[in-house]
Amino acid sequence: MTFRTKGVATVLVLLVGIVVGILLLLGFDATMKATSTEEFCISCHEMQAFPYQESLDKPHASNHAGVGVTCGDCHIPKAFVPKMKRKIIAAREVWHHMLGTLDTPEKYEARREQMAKTVWQGMEEDDSASCRNCHTPSRMSDDSMRLMHESVLSAGSTCIDCHKGIAHKLPGVEN
Repeated sequence: MTFRTKGVATVLVLLVGIVVGILLLLGFDATMKATSTEEFCISCHEMQAFPYQESLDKPHASNHAGVGVTCGDCHIPKAFVPKMKRKIIAAREVWHHMLGTLDTPEKYEARREQMAKTVWQGMEEDDSASCRNCHTPSRMSDDSMRLMHESVLSAGSTCIDCHKGIAHKLPGVEN
């Protein structure tokens, strides 16, 4: 093989590698987007029947501003590394869907507190980042509410400390 032939082969392998890499990256991005939609989240019976249905009458489903929040707005972080961690956890949730771990109201209620505590812990750890994507005290029009929130948040609390149950039924509460 001559030097020229080796050079052409190297360039060809490099180009094929770049094209394959781009295709894999595009496929990965499409998968991340598809699995972050509300349609995907509620495609499982237990998600449609339990948490989604109970969220429909909460302020985040429909409010005076006409803004609706989807599952991913609260449950899927925006930053890449936290998003990948969440997607790994979600893979475990798909496994439990296949096992039927939460497929009845009784099974779901039996695990509600554990699931809620896991979500609340994550929100405490990331300082309620998903809340802060939309809500900041500086955007509040009511001065007393703005000042109260600034005070509470500066003292080290985070959104979930006061707003548990804002989107879903609290564990142990009938309605």
